[in-house]
Amino acid sequence: MSILVTGVAGFIGFHTARALLARGERVIGIDNLNDYYDTRLKEARLAELKAPGFTFCKLDIADRDSLFTLVAANKDLTGIIHLAAQAGVRHSLANPYSYIDSNIMGTLVILEAARRIERFTALTYASSSSVYGANKKQPFSVADPVNKPVSLYAASKRSCELIARSYSHLYGLPATGLRYFTAYGPWGRPDMAAWLFTEAILADQPIRVFNEGHMARDFTYIDDIVAGTIAAHDRPATLAGGEETVPHRVYNLGNHKPEKLLDFIAVIERALGRTAEKQLLPMQPGDVAESFADIDTARRDLGFEPKISIEEGIARFIAWYKHYHKIN
Repeated sequence: MSILVTGVAGFIGFHTARALLARGERVIGIDNLNDYYDTRLKEARLAELKAPGFTFCKLDIADRDSLFTLVAANKDLTGIIHLAAQAGVRHSLANPYSYIDSNIMGTLVILEAARRIERFTALTYASSSSVYGANKKQPFSVADPVNKPVSLYAASKRSCELIARSYSHLYGLPATGLRYFTAYGPWGRPDMAAWLFTEAILADQPIRVFNEGHMARDFTYIDDIVAGTIAAHDRPATLAGGEETVPHRVYNLGNHKPEKLLDFIAVIERALGRTAEKQLLPMQPGDVAESFADIDTARRDLGFEPKISIEEGIARFIAWYKHYHKIN
């Protein structure tokens, strides 16, 4: 049996595939290796995945013919972990079309591909805490309304949830959406806060601090994100229990502990033994001031329990960052 992992050269996709391979799964990974950020990082991740149970195909998830051909050629496929997407809130202001192509059309094609898998067991797909948008109530709960997106990225992710639910209703496809809360850790993206701050501090450059530092994020270490993702995939959505009438579920995967942005920066400063020069800036369009995950349903249904503190997680990230960039 094999699991299809989309976005396998991406941050979460890479770590998820590596964890699946470590427990003996066969993984077919796909990624289009686009140039949203340095493709050398994506290629380095793929090099880490080389193993007898891993097959990589360079493929765009919106290319329906190629994806359907791949599914038809791999009769042992049973499930899909769909993590490919155009990421980044701020980038959606510059290139909105990529979010429709990758996130919405790509997810639609993945759902159609799932219908073509004979022994299909589960689709697990990435959503985002961004869907909570302008909501004021904290912590964010999966029971809260999510009809006030403040970015196209958020709107695209909410659209994916609705499309997935419709396919669960129409075709009985078991699908689980995961609203990730600010993942960070080794092999992270260059546009993420931990990377940006670490890079600038080591180069004696000022760091950009938006909303003058009056922000908080539920930073969640990548190992905890992966544990929750695989737990969700191991427990396909069913019709049993709750108010949902189709085999579709949504969970928050977060640390359940928002960190103030200035405190997060201070952890990085201590780990590097340096003090950052802070450039205080206004709030950016599409951003939100705080994210805070209510993870009660993920705890109950998935056994999800984040374990890595921000201090330990940042230390691990910086150790990897220095090794990757050959910094003594």
